[in-house]
Amino acid sequence: MAAAAAAPVWSVDPRSGKRREQVAVEATAAEVDAAVGAAHAARASLADRDVRAAFLRRAADVLEEAGDRVIEAADAETALGPGRLTGELGRTTYQLRAFADIVAEGAFLDVLIDHADPALAPPRPDLRRYKIPLGVVAVYSASNFPLAFSVPGGDTASALAAGCPVVVKAHPDHPATSELCVALLRRAAADVGLPQGVVSLVHGFQAGVDLVRHPLITAAGFTGSVRGGRALHDAAAARPQPIPFHGELGSLNPVVITEAAAAERAEEIGAGLAGSVTLGVGQFCVKPGLVLAPEGEAGDRLLKSLTAAVSDSEAGVLLDHRMRDAFVDGVRARAELPDVHAPVTPGAGGEHSVSAGFLAVPATRLAAEGPHDLLLEECFGPVTVLARYADESEIGAVLARLPGNLTATLQLGDEEGAGTDAEGRGARLLADLTPLAGRVVVNGWPTGVAVAPAQHHGGPYPATTSTSTSVGGTAIERWLRPVAYQDAPPALLPPELREDNPLGLPRRVDGRAEGA
Repeated sequence: MAAAAAAPVWSVDPRSGKRREQVAVEATAAEVDAAVGAAHAARASLADRDVRAAFLRRAADVLEEAGDRVIEAADAETALGPGRLTGELGRTTYQLRAFADIVAEGAFLDVLIDHADPALAPPRPDLRRYKIPLGVVAVYSASNFPLAFSVPGGDTASALAAGCPVVVKAHPDHPATSELCVALLRRAAADVGLPQGVVSLVHGFQAGVDLVRHPLITAAGFTGSVRGGRALHDAAAARPQPIPFHGELGSLNPVVITEAAAAERAEEIGAGLAGSVTLGVGQFCVKPGLVLAPEGEAGDRLLKSLTAAVSDSEAGVLLDHRMRDAFVDGVRARAELPDVHAPVTPGAGGEHSVSAGFLAVPATRLAAEGPHDLLLEECFGPVTVLARYADESEIGAVLARLPGNLTATLQLGDEEGAGTDAEGRGARLLADLTPLAGRVVVNGWPTGVAVAPAQHHGGPYPATTSTSTSVGGTAIERWLRPVAYQDAPPALLPPELREDNPLGLPRRVDGRAEGA
C-alpha cells in the first residue's frame, strides 16, 4: 500500500478563521529522527563559548533586521497587534543578547575547586567541578508568545547558551512565523560558521510526541496547557532513560486585596486590575484569575471601579477559534453556578471575537470542595473571578485550597506595607502567599515578566513541573549538569578546571572566590 500523504500545516487568520497558506507538512517519525540526529551531530560545534556568544548576538541582529517581516507574519497568525509584537520582538532580542553576555562571562559554569588536603579527617582528595551541556534539547513553542516563548524565545536562547542544540516543535497557531524565525536563526548560525543542525523545526502533534520520546533528546522545555504539558511530562518520565521536562502548564495567579488597601485606593486598584486582566485579551500566563476582595463599602467602591474599567474595554480576538470556543463555554459554565453573578458579562463579542468581563462570588463558596471548584481553574481569556470575603479567616480558607501558581499578588494599605499596622497583616499575608507561587507581587500587577537576573518565572505544580525558571539568566541551568573530577592529572583536565585558569573564568577555590 502507498504511504498516506503527509498532513498539511496551514497558517490561519484568527480574525476570520480562514486559511492563509499552507506552510509545511507535519513531520514524520523519520523526519523527526533526522532533525534530532543533525542536532546531535552539531553538539561539538557549540563547544566554543566565544562562538556561542557570537551566534546569539548575530541571531538578535538578524531578527531585528527582519523585524517588519517577523511582526507582519506574527500579527497575521495571532492578531496580537503590531504594538504588542514590536515589544515582544524587543524582549526576544534582549534575551538573546543577555544570554550572550552570560556565556561570555562564564559564571554559569559554576566552577568549584577544592585542593587536596591530607590533614583533614578523612583526607580530602583534589576535586574540581563545573557544569556541562546535557545535549539536544526539545523546545515546545507557546501559543500566546509567538516570539519570546517560541522558536527564538527564552527556552531556545538559554539552551543554545548552555551549548545544547535545539529542535523546536512549532505551535500550530503560528507556523509561518515559526518557519520564518527558524530560517533567520539558521542564517545567523551560518554567519558565525555553525551548522544548520544547531536549531531545527518540526510540525505536528505526533512529531511532538516522537520528539520527547527520541533517545537522543536529553531535556525538554514546554509552555502550554496542563493537559498537553502533563502528557508530555509523563512521556518524558516513561522513557527507558527519563529526561528532565521543564513545563509551564497553568496558573490562576491569585490576588489578595486587603480592606485597608481597598479603603485607601479602591479606584486605582479597580482600574489596575482591569488593565491586567484584559491585557493582550487576557492571554497572558500570569493574568490574575482569582481576586479576593473585601465585602463592605471599600470593596463596593473597588467593584464599581472594576466594572467601569472592564466595561470600557473593547472586544478582542483570541489566538484561535478553539480557544475562543473554550473561553465562551468556560465562562458560561462558571456563570451558571449558584451565587455567581456577572457585573460585566464575559463571552462572545462577535463571530470571531470575545468580550471581557468578570464574575463575582462569596468567598465562602470557594472554601470547601464542590461545584464551585471550577472557579479555581484557569480560564484562558479576558475574565477573572472576584471573591468577596468577610474576614481574614475566609482569605486563609480559600488560599488553602489553591494549587501552585506562577504568581501571587498582594495589595496592601500604607501601614500594612510599612509593617506598622498593629495586626502585622502585611507580613502574615506575604507569608501565606509565598508557598503558593514562584513570584509574589506587592502593590503591583503580575502581567509583565521582566527579563532580569533575579527573575523567577515558575512555581509549584501545576504552574511548572520543575523548580527552575524559564525567564532570566538562571534559566540556563535547566540544560546543564555538574561533573566533578577527582585527582585527575593536570594535563587531562578541561581548561575550565586547570590551575592557571587560562580562560579567566570566575571560580571558587577552597571555598573562596578566586582572587578575593
